[in-house]
Amino acid sequence: MQPDLNALSVFAVVAEERSFRAAADRLGVTRSAVSQTISKLEETLGILLVRRTTRSVGLTEEGQRLCDDIGPAIADLSTALSTLADMRGHPRGQLRLAVSSIAENFLSGDLLAAFADANPDVQIDITVTDEEFDIVAEGYDAGVRLGEVIAQDMIAVPVSGPQRQLAVCAPRYLEKTPPPAHPRDLVRHRCIGWRPGPGIAPYRWEFTEDGKDFSVAVEPEFTTNDMRLMVRLALSGAGITCGMEETFRPLIDQGALVPLLEDYSPPFAGFYLYYPNRRNLTPKLRALLDWVKRIRT
Repeated sequence: MQPDLNALSVFAVVAEERSFRAAADRLGVTRSAVSQTISKLEETLGILLVRRTTRSVGLTEEGQRLCDDIGPAIADLSTALSTLADMRGHPRGQLRLAVSSIAENFLSGDLLAAFADANPDVQIDITVTDEEFDIVAEGYDAGVRLGEVIAQDMIAVPVSGPQRQLAVCAPRYLEKTPPPAHPRDLVRHRCIGWRPGPGIAPYRWEFTEDGKDFSVAVEPEFTTNDMRLMVRLALSGAGITCGMEETFRPLIDQGALVPLLEDYSPPFAGFYLYYPNRRNLTPKLRALLDWVKRIRT
């Protein structure tokens, strides 16, 4: 049978104090409890560790060797526990986030840079991904996704206002091709589509008509998993693309892109920072949640 760590810790204190009573006072237990713990440890190991007299406590040769061997480990363990205690109230350590590539405002850098300035002991590790997976199983502290795709057992905090998905193109594309009057007309247009990865069908473009949602399976002339490339292709007049309005808005305001089919693109719930339903949040995640809520109010 292996001795437990508590017994070894008690032995280390006895070895340092050379007194059961002093060790008991330091540990906040009775002298009898210390004596019984040492006796049980000796019985488990089958070796006499301590010489007891009415006036003092000394170590046997075996006890001294054990003390020398476990001393550094006990000290390291004490330091580690002390560090954890300090971390209970102070945000520190690596904060791992899985963020959707279309969460434009969150990824703009302003929110994260300000949070980092306010929490210098937190290191932020961001994976930009559109894959759907269990963030807990993959070791992430939290994720950012559209609310509609977040699992119901997660807690979600909004990090954006309502969003809208738009079809857009460059004015030069419309110089040679009339704009689509209805989303189903898109099948007759040159389109720039998105797919999450190789071998996966291109994303179906979603619209709403008379309160009912429907999708259109366009046949893209270009397909990619890079939104920046989609935007560049659209700007060059290569065709119509579809994505989040906040991605296109600066270019729409500049006149570089033209929104299409807006009557079929109502707003919907936006992006959320989501995390597991845990009773005790780490200080680093609590700090991010508080920061997001402060920015949003």
